[in-house]
Amino acid sequence: MPWSNQSGGGGWKGGSGGPWGPRPGSPGQQPDLEEILRRGQDRIRQAMPSGRMGGPAAVMIAAALVALVGFFGFTVRVNPEELGVVLRFGEFVRLLPPGLNFRWPYPIEVVELPKVTRINRIEVGMRGTAENRETASAVRDVPEESLMLTADENIVDVDFIVFWRISDAPKFLFNIQDPEMTVKDVAESAMREIVGQSDIEPILTEARAKTEASVQALMQKVLDSYNAGVQVTQVQLQKVDPPAQVIDAFRDVQAARADQERLQNEAQAYANRIIPEAKGEAERILQAAQGYRDKVVAESKGEADRFLKIYQQYKLAPDVTRQRMFLETMERVLGDTDKVIVDEKAGSGVVPYLPLSEFTKKAPAQAPAEESQQ
Repeated sequence: MPWSNQSGGGGWKGGSGGPWGPRPGSPGQQPDLEEILRRGQDRIRQAMPSGRMGGPAAVMIAAALVALVGFFGFTVRVNPEELGVVLRFGEFVRLLPPGLNFRWPYPIEVVELPKVTRINRIEVGMRGTAENRETASAVRDVPEESLMLTADENIVDVDFIVFWRISDAPKFLFNIQDPEMTVKDVAESAMREIVGQSDIEPILTEARAKTEASVQALMQKVLDSYNAGVQVTQVQLQKVDPPAQVIDAFRDVQAARADQERLQNEAQAYANRIIPEAKGEAERILQAAQGYRDKVVAESKGEADRFLKIYQQYKLAPDVTRQRMFLETMERVLGDTDKVIVDEKAGSGVVPYLPLSEFTKKAPAQAPAEESQQ
């Protein structure tokens, strides 16, 4: 049978036209209704034994052909992942859900079948990263798309993938001329804007997720302003590196920064350890000085009180108090010294005396020796 109901725009094989001829601007040429009927009649004549068609048989065959042409001409099948967009004389009139749907044949109505549930992907900065690719050696870099300038005037090589789907089929079909190229251009522009507002260090390290989210939000905002009918589902960074010409020097800089951060952390740890110790030592010295001061002040007050009390007694009995003070002073001075007493009335010479104090000192030292001998 020369027609098929699985084509994008209707029930005829080769396009979305109808049995009345090809749709203007559609690729290829389609046989018209007369050509189809003529071919059908030729096949039927070849199948008849006499090569000629009888009256009732011809009527039945013609009725069957008309029924088939009417069925396939007035119905269109919409696949589950598609949505039918019906155009009546070029104007959008309605949407067709998945399944078999009625529509007027071409040129009255034309059905476009965009795939609204399929997640599309666009690669920016690289080519050849199919989902089932096992190795990344076949990835080809596109420097004119991937090289971008950061806010701190560094160049960064960014490769990323954008996943998107059709959210509004009529807007997708009629508001933008080349949807895929539009999405790609918007993605590259959004990434350049976000990278141009950021320094290179966060982009290479901890700000990858933030960059992806910012690019996705900016892309969605721009596409919505275009009424493109496109929803950006995800932006995925694949590679964010300095240019290949300076990557070795950049790695040296990164290593130096890592060493700097490590040394700073070690210095901070040393400061956190030594400062509390110094504060504790300073507090201990202050407490010791405070105690010494309190002790000296208390002793001074005690000596002053003692002097005042002695002075009061001295005023009452000066001779006795003076004699007592002299004796107490001599007792303190001579108490721990060896003394030799000489009686000046005994004569002009020194009289022999018995050094009893020497015996008292030697006696304890000899006692342990005698005990050890026993």
